[in-house]
Amino acid sequence: MSSAESGFTPQPGDDRLSTAILSDSCDAVGLRHQVLLERLAPLVPGSRAIGRARTTRFAPAFEADADDPYREAIEAIDGLRAGQFAVIATDSNNDSAFWGELFSAAAIGAGAVGVLTDGNLRDTDRVAALGFPAFSRSRRPIDFRGRMRVVGQDVSVVVSGVRIDPGDLVMADDDGVVVVPRAHEDEVLALARERASRESTVLAELLAGESLRTVWNRHRVL
Repeated sequence: MSSAESGFTPQPGDDRLSTAILSDSCDAVGLRHQVLLERLAPLVPGSRAIGRARTTRFAPAFEADADDPYREAIEAIDGLRAGQFAVIATDSNNDSAFWGELFSAAAIGAGAVGVLTDGNLRDTDRVAALGFPAFSRSRRPIDFRGRMRVVGQDVSVVVSGVRIDPGDLVMADDDGVVVVPRAHEDEVLALARERASRESTVLAELLAGESLRTVWNRHRVL
């Protein structure tokens, strides 16, 4: 099974992880440019997703196969596996939407954890009703048929200034999107989990009346 096909298996306590904690942990190992430059907004505030990138790249097209216009897109969606995060790279294209209700339903059925795109969503009320975490640049109701087409699957892509390789760990929440390269994942996650645990202690001490200086000197976490 390739890295692009294997899902991320959460550990107990991983529900405390956030993009802020992952970003700080990336900084700690010298990876200072892992947060997307643009905040891809969650369709539903409070959404959170973490999983391995399954990448698809779209590019402009001016015609479509009359008999099977969605063939490449269908292949991309049907290739999703449990624990994967669908990453739709469009070079911030605004010509159409790239994801909607039925793609979401198929992704849920496959066990995918969410979708992020630097393009547009549509059917947004229905996607929200499905409870599928979706993060995008914006929304438009226009179909991509005859406007855009899939030109790459399981390839390296650049989304809002950050390279995402198949199998990289991706997390998205209200604050933004963080990409953890597979080669650094173990180190970053170990730091992130330790930091999440310490932050719980710091929060409790601050709420109990300890000064910020005292807590910083004691735990070196802010």
